[in-house]
Amino acid sequence: MKKKIHKYDFLIIGAGLIGSLAALALHKKKFKVLAIDKQSKNQQDKRTLAVNANSKDFLTQLGVWGKIKSKPQSINKIIIKDYLNPNPLIFEDKIEPMGNVVFNKEVLLEAKKLCSKNKILINNFSLDYNNIPKNKILTIKEKRYQFKKIILCVGKNLNSNTNIDSIKNQQFSYVGFFYHSKNHKNIAYEIFTKNGPLAVLPSPDQNNLMSTFIYSSKKDIKKHEIIDLIRKNFNLSHGKINLTKDIFKYPIIVKINKLKSNFILLGDAFRSIHPVAGQGWNLGIKDIQTLCSLIDQFSLKDNIVNEIYFARRFLESAIYLSFTSSLNFLYENINPITKNIIRIGYQGLSNLKIAKNIFIKQAMGRINLID
Repeated sequence: MKKKIHKYDFLIIGAGLIGSLAALALHKKKFKVLAIDKQSKNQQDKRTLAVNANSKDFLTQLGVWGKIKSKPQSINKIIIKDYLNPNPLIFEDKIEPMGNVVFNKEVLLEAKKLCSKNKILINNFSLDYNNIPKNKILTIKEKRYQFKKIILCVGKNLNSNTNIDSIKNQQFSYVGFFYHSKNHKNIAYEIFTKNGPLAVLPSPDQNNLMSTFIYSSKKDIKKHEIIDLIRKNFNLSHGKINLTKDIFKYPIIVKINKLKSNFILLGDAFRSIHPVAGQGWNLGIKDIQTLCSLIDQFSLKDNIVNEIYFARRFLESAIYLSFTSSLNFLYENINPITKNIIRIGYQGLSNLKIAKNIFIKQAMGRINLID
């Protein structure tokens, strides 16, 4: 006697942050969805997320935001500085915070809890997505399933050729935390130094006396160099500074993966961009939102959903990839021409109110580059 085949709309391979949230969003829309993860325990990821206003709304709608354990730290103002222009660029919205900073692991924990509660998550199961049969019938934990759509949320290491070749800039990002004696006043900073961009954001802390940083560079950076850099730039604003013990080093991967006709790619499985813009994770949320919008318009049996989704998300991803990579190229290759380009762009954002407002709303996720 043949085993019963359980009919499902979606299989999500990879139940990290984006995979778990995608499962919750699709479940909320009454689709039959199953997410699988190769492990049961959450990784002890000590990094933070810069959650823009749109992503916060999304997490609120899913019931995740209100359950986050640590107090999210709002970003009320963003200050950008460099070593070429005398005055900083200052961005703020008069109506709402531009974003919030939360711990990765806390968002993931609550998302997975909700997935487990709704019985849409299977842990400790690994699946080779390169060998899925065309009929999408799979055996998972001794049960047979058939899926209409398969979503890959397997992170940056997706085995795929790329539409845009990986930009091999051999950069690394250095991530950590530091305590300070002055209140950070919910201000985020981006400072373009001669060796790479340094971002400092308010970190979840009851007393507003802790911040997180991400520093990107081609150089092999030592801890004492990071300490000196942060103290040099933030002694006045943050007071006495003490870095925590651990600094984590990650390779920067810059690419967009090709359309794979049998799959829908979300988050880092779709694209990976330079962290200078702080929008990588927020683009993953927009992936989920775009997919949810399309499946309201088209039948899941129609492969055009995959194609339209890819076209829409590819274009915005390419814009972000080009912008962040060009920005880094300009600062890494200073000459009279690149200096003028930087100064013109800097002055344009400083002097043109319309351009500045568009920049702010885009950073907040309140407008879309691509409809």
